[in-house]
Amino acid sequence: MVNPVVVCLSRSGEATARRVAEILGAAVHGREGRVDQADAYFANALDHVRVLFASGTPVVGVCAAGILVRAVAPVVNDKKTEPPLLAVPDDGSTVIPLLGGHRGANRLARQIAEGLSAHAAVTTAGDVAMGVALDEPPVGWRLSNPQDAKAAMALMLSGEGVCVEGENIWGIEAMDGGAVTLTTTEAPAEGDGTRLVYHPQRFALGLGCARGCDVDEMWELVQKTLADNNIAAGAVACVGSLDLKGDEPAMIETAARLGVPFRVFTSAELETQTPRLASPSTVVFDEVGCHGVSEGAALALGGDAAVLTVEKQKTANATCALVRAETPITAFAGRSRGKLSIIGIGPGQHSWRTPEASALVAEAEELVGYGLYIDLLGALAHGKERSDFPLGGEEDRCRYALEQAGKGKNVALICSGDAGIYAMGALVFELLDRGPDEMGVSDAAHRVEVVSTPGVSALQGAAARAGAPLGHDFCAISLSDLLTPREDIVKRLKAAAEGDFVIAFYNPVSMRRRTLLAEARDILLQHRPADTPVMLASSLGRPEEHVRYRKLSELEVDEVDMLTVVLVGSSHSKLAQLGEGPRMYTPRGYARKIDGDLAS
Repeated sequence: MVNPVVVCLSRSGEATARRVAEILGAAVHGREGRVDQADAYFANALDHVRVLFASGTPVVGVCAAGILVRAVAPVVNDKKTEPPLLAVPDDGSTVIPLLGGHRGANRLARQIAEGLSAHAAVTTAGDVAMGVALDEPPVGWRLSNPQDAKAAMALMLSGEGVCVEGENIWGIEAMDGGAVTLTTTEAPAEGDGTRLVYHPQRFALGLGCARGCDVDEMWELVQKTLADNNIAAGAVACVGSLDLKGDEPAMIETAARLGVPFRVFTSAELETQTPRLASPSTVVFDEVGCHGVSEGAALALGGDAAVLTVEKQKTANATCALVRAETPITAFAGRSRGKLSIIGIGPGQHSWRTPEASALVAEAEELVGYGLYIDLLGALAHGKERSDFPLGGEEDRCRYALEQAGKGKNVALICSGDAGIYAMGALVFELLDRGPDEMGVSDAAHRVEVVSTPGVSALQGAAARAGAPLGHDFCAISLSDLLTPREDIVKRLKAAAEGDFVIAFYNPVSMRRRTLLAEARDILLQHRPADTPVMLASSLGRPEEHVRYRKLSELEVDEVDMLTVVLVGSSHSKLAQLGEGPRMYTPRGYARKIDGDLAS
């Protein structure tokens, strides 16, 4: 769960915002010029709340509820995934959960209201009538049939009554013969619209396997083990194994199918569990440095008081074991396998950053990248560990990000534009692909989860500002000869010129490199008209953005800098003077298609 953020818009609400932040252990984000003391600042309240909400961050706004509603309205989509959104007036008299009531907002409202000695204005029907949300059980419990919760709550609200089988975890008044039954059990049980089944997550599942174990072999073993011991899958709290197995698809997929965290331990950590093992193995010790993987991992997850309830079960390539704790397991021992998110944030402005990119930033523990790019994240980066690297330190920053993830951290590698276009994405995978003698990365770094998310590239941003210059075939060429031999660049220039592609030039010039752009212009003039439109777009998406158009024959190197994208049209590209001003576009040939259709 991403930590909540308290948003404050005025000095009159500062004291309340600080009190709410203390109650939640959260940061305060304040409006620039209107809030004196905050942990981070923002310029536009609607934009900032919208970005936080879209990133999955719970927001408590110390402001009018209407401001929050207007902020998130464009991005409200799915109540099953949206984060809590709450409003608190400046005087702290009321706490109003606006969205995400069953995803933590009602709970947060009551927590804040208790701390402020205020009123929680919860409006969710079930909470109002019964004081509980049946689809949001206490932490450590899982509802096995959430799809039936709506129907069951409707029956209860109609006054049909409720009975409880097992532990009454809600403290509600129950009656015999109620229309709805709330069942709490560790065993598998069927539920429906009149019966909701809850499982206490008291079991920890340890796994072991041979390298490359088949996913289905592992999953079938786990399912059989649970069924043979009358344990519901929903009663499993977490999955664990040896860190050397952190990248095994069979284990990763098993945890995903169970919907629980996957935690890993070093061999030394698992070796401390040897006195508690039912079947210690010297063969396993000789191979991985501990006497038991599945049993050891289960015991490590369950804690000192946990009991080994299912000893090691095995197939040809997989093992599993289960321990049971007296209370639901809500704190997880070990560490995660680590995650590296390769994130393209676009040119910089938040409106061009995808919600997925913002969500990955919000989830990350550490941000790695060129300092300017991290700065462009604004308040979204507040409170996170950051490691800034200079321009030119690309390999160092990618290696560092991978190694930090290899320690079990959730790391975000921040790039401008799209991380896979002339950015760090390719270098990350190159480092992972290098052999042990090729200055690659550690074994731990090879086991991390790596995800990439797209961003708005400079060529897309420039094209949008221009109109539609990429409407037909196009290519991108970097004019930097730091990483690509000059002769290769010239060869590609000639091929693109002959192919009549629209061309986006990246890295067109630098302080010391001034000739390749002029050479590119001269090569292109051999294959397309002198009046071919050229767009120069500098500092896209930033306040100093500057867009202008030139004829190809008039393109001057001195007008271009390192922050400029150069878009050169094909022989078919047009620069039209339209109502909004000049618009550059490249026809795809629809006119010919229409003529052909009419002729036929």
